[in-house]
Amino acid sequence: MQAQAPLFEAHRLTKRYGTTTVVRELSFQIQPGECLGVIGPNGAGKTTTIRMCLGLSAPDEGTISALGLSMPADARAIKSQLGVVSQFDSLDPDFSCAENLLVYGRYFRLPEALIRERIPRLLEFAALSHKASARPVELSGGMRRRLSLARALINDPRLLMLDEPTTGLDPQARHLMWERLQLLLQQGKSILLTTHFMDEAERLCSRLLVLDHGRKIAEGAPRDLIAQHLEPQVVEAYGNGALRLIDSPLKSLAQRVEVSGETLFFYTQDAHRLLAALADQPGLRTLHRPANLEDLFLKLTGRQIREDA
Repeated sequence: MQAQAPLFEAHRLTKRYGTTTVVRELSFQIQPGECLGVIGPNGAGKTTTIRMCLGLSAPDEGTISALGLSMPADARAIKSQLGVVSQFDSLDPDFSCAENLLVYGRYFRLPEALIRERIPRLLEFAALSHKASARPVELSGGMRRRLSLARALINDPRLLMLDEPTTGLDPQARHLMWERLQLLLQQGKSILLTTHFMDEAERLCSRLLVLDHGRKIAEGAPRDLIAQHLEPQVVEAYGNGALRLIDSPLKSLAQRVEVSGETLFFYTQDAHRLLAALADQPGLRTLHRPANLEDLFLKLTGRQIREDA
């Protein structure tokens, strides 16, 4: 069977601001029906990449093709088939939920009857049917994000670009947003998602790009990346005397040991002997778990705090 052509393809994208290169020779593809996640520390180039993909910022080098068309030459035709949820809400505060969808649909020059037909279904999809007449200021943060997602769907896009869509939401609102995004993937939509939440990336994304300093440093399915870069088991040790174990013989029972604050992270192939030895340490508390995407993120990009770029 012949492989499907990618829905979206970026080739060797480079973007500079003055003497600073914020994206460097970045290439990736998005397949039909795929959720591609982009993760990385603050300043890694995620939002700049999204802006180039949307035609809002021109790359200094490289090319972008989408939906069989070329950016920026066919930018208008490409944007007509994209749905966008930006990092910050851009809802019109003067319009109700239904009116926000109506006005946004007119930007795509959709027939008025078609827009009005879609509005009730989109409000139902966003669990906002009961808020059709409410203005954004009357909505919770989670409701506003779901309204932004509904608005992004008014043109029935083939590809959604979501820049940190659940930032600032409480756990319940995040889970409801995840459910809606999973429904869209089941319907065959494709998604490009930037996120700081590793559980979100693992739950939604079939493939991940890890960016740091504008470069792609890893790419693959979440579980494949974890298996490729990490030991399978992690033991966290914290409490009285934890830091004194840094240079103890216990280090030999793990393949790798890292320190963060008052916690030691032992990365190991088999935790049984290590756990037995740690049990003999009075006042010490331990947590034994499988390696996860957060461990991967920290190994590849470091544990130091990055200031917002």
